[in-house]
Parts: sequence; C-alpha cells; structure tokens
Amino acid sequence: INIAIVLSGLALMIFAITELSNRHVSVGVGLFLLFCGLVVKVTGIICLVGHFTLQPNEARVLILFGAYRGTVRHSGFHWGNPFYSRIRTRISLRTRNFNSEKLKVNDKRGNPIEIAAVVVWRVADTAQAVFDVDDYGSYVNIQSESAIRHLASAYAYDHGEADETTLRSGTDEVAGALKEELQ
Repeated sequence: INIAIVLSGLALMIFAITELSNRHVSVGVGLFLLFCGLVVKVTGIICLVGHFTLQPNEARVLILFGAYRGTVRHSGFHWGNPFYSRIRTRISLRTRNFNSEKLKVNDKRGNPIEIAAVVVWRVADTAQAVFDVDDYGSYVNIQSESAIRHLASAYAYDHGEADETTLRSGTDEVAGALKEELQ
C-alpha cells in the first residue's frame, strides 16, 4: 500500500507536469496537482519508515513522543506509526542465564560460607524493562546477588535442628525461596 501511495504521488506529479507543458490545464490547476502529487509522495515515503520486523522471542515497545502506546510481541513484518521512537525499544524475550560469582556471606548461625547460584530469567513485562530501570540486564544481576545474600543468611548451611530446612538438605525449598525473592 505504501509503495502504491508513493507511485501514485509520482504519477500525479508527472501528470501535472505533462498537462502544464501541453497547456491543457491552467497554471493554478497544474500547480495544485503538482503540489498534491508531492504531498502524496512525501506521505508515502514517511509511511515507509513505519515498517519493522521482529524475530521470534523478540518484542518492540511502541513509544510515541515519549508516551507508551503498547507492545508488539508477535514475530514477523509489522507496520506502526512512523513517528514511534526507535531508541531502546527492542527487547529480547529469550530465556537467559546468570551465573553469580561466589559470594562470601554468613549463614543463619553466623558461619562463613561461599555461595553462588545460577539464575534463569527472561523479561515478562517489556514496558517495565524499558521504563522502570536503566539497564534491565544489570538490574537482574544486582538483584540476584542481593537475593542470594539474603537467602544465605536466612538458612543454616548444614546440620539443622529437627525439621529445619538447610541450604544443603532443602534444595527445592531454598530454590523456591530464591525464586520468590527474585520475583
């Protein structure tokens, strides 16, 4: 459709020029047709800028003059308002891994331990990823390390009291607590 608009604007301009040169229309009508053809052609060219593609597991946040207008999450070829912002709007929805470094912390009983975790994460809310933090990747890294430190201080490393969950024996519960802390 956009290409047809550009070509029709060009055709209208050519028609206006030929009609003016053959003196079939008055100068005012010919200039008006020429101007209309130019406006249609420029509008078509501006509309061509609105096309964009998305790969699988990718989303684009639509921002019009600083205001959030929505998110496109479906892969493929799309058209949006050509005045949507193109800065920081593509977000990867792929699952990512974060390997924390070994942290030296004290467990629940005050014993020094070294702890690390592998955090598997992905972006769920694209608008929050763009607007609420500067860099969502580093935000996840910092929050993960903070959650690991908090988790290590909430549980004893080993030899808990009766029915007490420890970091070594209650891996499922500890993993669930880490998930809850991160979310």
